[in-house]
Amino acid sequence: MSSIFDKNLIIKVAESLEDFLAMRSVRTEVFQSEQGIEPELDFDGKDEISDQIIAYLDRQPLGTARIRYLDDRTAKIERLAVLPIARGKGIGKLIMEKAIALAVQKKMQEVVIHSQEYIQGLHQKLGFEPEGAVFEEAGIPHVKMRKKLGSTY
Repeated sequence: MSSIFDKNLIIKVAESLEDFLAMRSVRTEVFQSEQGIEPELDFDGKDEISDQIIAYLDRQPLGTARIRYLDDRTAKIERLAVLPIARGKGIGKLIMEKAIALAVQKKMQEVVIHSQEYIQGLHQKLGFEPEGAVFEEAGIPHVKMRKKLGSTY
C-alpha cells in the first residue's frame, strides 16, 4: 500500500539558498511563533558549520533538523522541527533517520540529542537512550539522549 509520501515527499541535505530559506521559515514558525523561543537562541551562529536536513512535500517545506559535528566521533542532531500541519505523519522520524544515516556516512560513532521531553518516545523508538535528569533549555523541558552507531544501523 503506497502513500502520498512515496511520490511527493523529499528529505534531503540542504544545498541551495532556497533550502536554507525553507529551513529558516520552518524553524521560525515552530520555535519562535509556536514555542516562544528567542530568535537568537534558535539561530545561534552554528547553522553555517552544520549540515541541514529539509523535508518537502510537493515542494512545500514541512520539517527540518541540523547535524552538528562535535568532534571526529560524535554528531549532535538538533533543531528538529515539523510544521503543525505535518505532525503525526512520521515526518519527524524520517528526518531523524536521514540525519542518522548522514552521521553514519560521515563515520560518526555516536549521535547525541537534547530532545524536548514530550517527544522523547520518538527518539527511543530510533534507538536513543536517555541520559541523566530532565533539564530546561530555552524554558522547555529536555532530556539528553545518546545513540551508538555502527553496524546496528
